[in-house]
Amino acid sequence: MRTLIPLCIVGLLCCSLNGALTGTIYKSVTPDGRVVFSDQQPREGRLEKVMQFKDQPASDIPASTLSEIERLKKAGINPATDSALASKDLILYSASWCGYCKKAKSYLAGKGISYREVDIDTNYGKVAFAEVRGGRGVPLMLSGTKRMQGFSKEGYDAFFANRD
Repeated sequence: MRTLIPLCIVGLLCCSLNGALTGTIYKSVTPDGRVVFSDQQPREGRLEKVMQFKDQPASDIPASTLSEIERLKKAGINPATDSALASKDLILYSASWCGYCKKAKSYLAGKGISYREVDIDTNYGKVAFAEVRGGRGVPLMLSGTKRMQGFSKEGYDAFFANRD
């Protein structure tokens, strides 16, 4: 056990120094006892916890939608020139049947955060989702270069704490 803990710490430090862990939040305690949450490793004080908000729970996209998205990708359709997708605004890709999407929208409304919604069940939404390499689930939230797949309150809190 004594060997396992240092190995885990070294592994975490190596990964985060390489920048491989996106959406990582560090909880640390400063020398004067303050608790700090940051997307940067602490320079002084004690590291308490490393939290990763990468693979949040998400609703799977139906096979029919996935096949349509693949067809659109192969057709070379590019909606990225659309001003909605080129924007630096917050964009939420969602579907009406998705429970996690409803939670994400409720979270955003509760915080008073404005966003542009793209319904992946529409023709435009399928193309847009394919272009941003949406993956296999929704919700997907984009803001500038940052992205958050899935939903959890903690993940969204971290996303907005470190938003560009």
